[in-house]
Amino acid sequence: MQNSRRQFMILSAAGACTLALNGQVQAQAMVAETDPQAAALGYKANATTVDKAKYPKYAAGQVCSNCALYQGKAGSAAGGCSLFGAKQVAGPGWCSAYAKKAG
Repeated sequence: MQNSRRQFMILSAAGACTLALNGQVQAQAMVAETDPQAAALGYKANATTVDKAKYPKYAAGQVCSNCALYQGKAGSAAGGCSLFGAKQVAGPGWCSAYAKKAG
């Protein structure tokens, strides 16, 4: 009985570590501009490269880091976005779903 309990505890700890590490790796994946959803939203990792003729809504100063959908910390190089699930967007990026952060 002792061996079974010991094995269970070891396997449980190993499984928990694997899940935690897997979540961190997935959360750090960056959205590619070629990703179908990103392309549909006109996402650019650098807002200064946005095609202003194609996206007339774009205005200078609009970047992911000051968007209401951005989940990263202020001033961070990258952070989560509620549109892209576990993938991160570049702080200086932009997409057509931009909405100015309140406050």
